[in-house]
Parts: sequence; C-alpha cells; structure tokens
Amino acid sequence: MLITFCGVRGSTPAPGAPYLRYGGNTSCVAVAQGPGEAPVLALDAGTGVANLNELLGGAAFTGTILLTHLHWDHCLGLPFFRGGDREDARVTLLLPEQGDGPASDAAAGGAERLLAQVMSPPFFPIRPAQLRGNWEFDAIAPGQLKAEGFTVEAREIPHKGGRTLGYRVSDGRASIAYVTDHCPTSLGPGPDGLGAYHEAAVELARGADLLIHDAQLTAEEVPAEAAWGHAAAEYAVGLAVCAGARRVALTHHKPSRTDDQLDALAGRFAGAPVPVLVAAEGLSIEL
Repeated sequence: MLITFCGVRGSTPAPGAPYLRYGGNTSCVAVAQGPGEAPVLALDAGTGVANLNELLGGAAFTGTILLTHLHWDHCLGLPFFRGGDREDARVTLLLPEQGDGPASDAAAGGAERLLAQVMSPPFFPIRPAQLRGNWEFDAIAPGQLKAEGFTVEAREIPHKGGRTLGYRVSDGRASIAYVTDHCPTSLGPGPDGLGAYHEAAVELARGADLLIHDAQLTAEEVPAEAAWGHAAAEYAVGLAVCAGARRVALTHHKPSRTDDQLDALAGRFAGAPVPVLVAAEGLSIEL
C-alpha cells in the first residue's frame, strides 16, 4: 500500500510563501496498491485533489472516493478533479448518510442530492450529475465495505455540523486509520483535558500501521477553540499510544500555521513513545 498526502490543511486553503513546504491545499489522501501504481482510492476531496490529478499523470481515475463529511474543505475539489471529469473515468463516491439513514437516502438519490447542496447553481456552474464519466453516488452508514481491493471499516466520529465518518483501510498486509475533523472534547475533558478517547476512534486506530489524525489545534489552543470541532496534536499522539498504532501523521493543519510553526510542532514530539510525523503535500509512505 502506498499513501500520498495531496492536501493537509483544514478549514481553508493557505496560499503564500509561509506555507510552501507543507502545502496549502485542503484534505485529500491518495491510496495506491503499491509503488508505481495509480491511486485507486482517495480519502476526501478538498483542494488537494489538484495533486491527485498530478499523480494520475494525465490518465483517467478509476476508483473510489471516500468523503469523511461534506464540509467544504473536504469536498470542494470535486468539480476540479480532471481525472474524474472525463468520459473514460469510473468514480464511486461514498459519503456519510445523513438524517433518516442510507435506505431513505438511496431511495431519494440522497447522496447526490446532499452533494448538490454545495455543488449546483447559483453557487457553482454545474451539478454532480453533469460530471463526465461513470459516476456513482452512495450514502453509507458505519460498517464494513470493500473498495478497490481494500477492506474499509467506517465508524462515526464526533464532529460539528453533520455526520462524520472515520475510516480504516486495510489490504491484508497493512492498515491505515484516517480520523480527521475529530472533536474529542464533546465527550468530556478526558485524562488530560484535551478530550476523551472516543471508542470508535480507538477501534479504527487499534494496531494500525499509520494513524492519520486531525491536529488543527495545539494543547494551548484547546480552551479557546475546542468548540470549533477539532483535536489537538497532543491528543492525536495520545490516541495513537492508547490504540497501539505504530506511528501517527498529524494533518488538517490550521490554515494560519506556518511552515516554521509546523517544524516546531514536529519538534515537540521528538521523544514521543510513538513515531510522529507532520504531514506535508507530496509526502508518500509505503506500508
């Protein structure tokens, strides 16, 4: 399995010189079966989708996109996904069911309808149905599914403003947990005031080769900003230790956090009990 970070920012893109090394695009992670192979799975589709286009090298995308939720920073790259907006593309787009459940969503074309709330006139020139290629839109509930040769476990994660799913992706040899936009303080202060270790997050991360986790905040920022729906970097590292994950990648960086500040954040965890890396655009990890 080869993981490539295509977008690592949260909330809004971060353009400009202070953000060049880590990158300013919002959430998107590409997953390929191995080195030299095209990505067949994408976790979220923020503006980082532009880098997924580059990984495809001009070819059509044939695969599945898993959206954790429908906040703009996780889906607004979709209309600009050249690899999927072409006649020879095949895209299955899965997003969390909302409201009354997946059955009613499917009956009413709910997944496409939900996406159209952020992608349709007068807010955008086209609707999801106008994307070229063979697109399928489905709403999913927590549970297990198969996608592009991977086993995917979906669990609901506490966040603000609509259902959010975290994912565990396994190929039989290695596994990653993708837990972004996680608000642990909604379950109480936890052991260190940064939030409780949510059962679903722990289960997704248990024994994972790599935990990719929301780190929009630092411990110092939690008292003032916890209500925004995000986790502290220190919480992410603690969760990795609690769940026995082999290493953790911090992502969903605050848009105002500069490269130098992210370097300093990495330095905080030099002696952590689990290896910690700060995700940057273009970083690839083979598992």
